[in-house]
Amino acid sequence: MTTRTLHLPVSAPDRVESFVEYATLGESVDYEHVWLPETWGRDAVSVLTRIATETSDIGFGPSVLNVYSRSPALVGQTAASLQELSDGRLRVAVGPSGQAVIEGWHGESFDRPLRRTREFMDVVRAVLSGDVVNYDGDIFSLGGFRLRCDPPETSVPIEAAGMGPKSVELAGRFADGWHATVFTPHGFRDRLEDLERGIDLGDRSRDDVTATLSLTAAVHDDGDLARRRCRNHLAFYVGAMGTYYRESLARQGYEDEAMEIAAAVANDEHERVHEIVDDEMLADLAIAGTPEEAREQLATWEAIDGLDELAISFPRGATHEEVLTTIDALGPDA
Repeated sequence: MTTRTLHLPVSAPDRVESFVEYATLGESVDYEHVWLPETWGRDAVSVLTRIATETSDIGFGPSVLNVYSRSPALVGQTAASLQELSDGRLRVAVGPSGQAVIEGWHGESFDRPLRRTREFMDVVRAVLSGDVVNYDGDIFSLGGFRLRCDPPETSVPIEAAGMGPKSVELAGRFADGWHATVFTPHGFRDRLEDLERGIDLGDRSRDDVTATLSLTAAVHDDGDLARRRCRNHLAFYVGAMGTYYRESLARQGYEDEAMEIAAAVANDEHERVHEIVDDEMLADLAIAGTPEEAREQLATWEAIDGLDELAISFPRGATHEEVLTTIDALGPDA
């Protein structure tokens, strides 16, 4: 059975307390976990600390922390602290993010993202073990220190984001989970083959790795408004977030549409996007419509074989009330 979780808005609400409100509502309607992205808005750790102190049962964690802006030792320290603070409810997802963010925002070279992600996870786990960390990798080399506090009593799953075949294979081989976003059902199934290949290479079991898909969703009494929100959101990711979402859509059979969307965004032809992302494409990449329509669509996604966790996400431009409505309408007890 597919677990239902939340993936909080990547766009910045007016105040930190909005994230807390989303998480507490999610807890009240039985979502099992709440994920928080980190881009160039509020940092994830501060907001997750507030969520941890204002909730009691729901799991939580970042999806994702990039592997360039913090050292893996610091992420290990942070994970130990948050796990203690939350009585064992933390999961941590990491990933390389993208070249535009890493170089344009953090000022770091987007070098060897897959190798860096692999070693990053190794070091975080070594820190959380409580043993002295001695690690000599191609990218990270450190030794002689250990956590100054006790390691977590409950182990912290370290999961990895990935879109391309090699990054998904890496998640299957070395991570406790795979985080996917902007996938069609068919595209997700294709990448599951890469995940399972990685699991085999790592001599692991499929039960060792949780496959999580973040799915953009908008619920509104005005179904056309909900669909418009999701079309605009897809246009932003494909047209303004570098090439990797474009390349991912191309692998999933939408190469022409991805190129057309990117061109329309570059030329400020925003209304053109609503012609390119037709009803069929939208249904392949999002949940959008009235509460009744959205719940019907949700059932289709949760029926995907191999999907362990569906994380309800939200489009850019969604208002505070629209996010609350969507959380409530798609809650497990709805």
